[in-house]
Amino acid sequence: MLELSPSTYFAHKKRPKSARRLRDEQLMPVMEEIHAESDGAYGARRITRALRRKGVDVARCTVERLMDELGREGVIRG
Repeated sequence: MLELSPSTYFAHKKRPKSARRLRDEQLMPVMEEIHAESDGAYGARRITRALRRKGVDVARCTVERLMDELGREGVIRG
């Protein structure tokens, strides 16, 4: 089905989460909270600024990637 060898699959399952994944899991709830407080209006730029105001140092590309993963987007005006 997956076209992987069983040893590759089980090695992946046994491997600990990466530092990036752990940080992403910490950022996602905070990002969702900010997005919800704005009634879904904030996009990646505004969420990045809000996170920095809260003292979280994060790049906009990271916020964009996580918003895409969460299925969130800001309001498109115009």
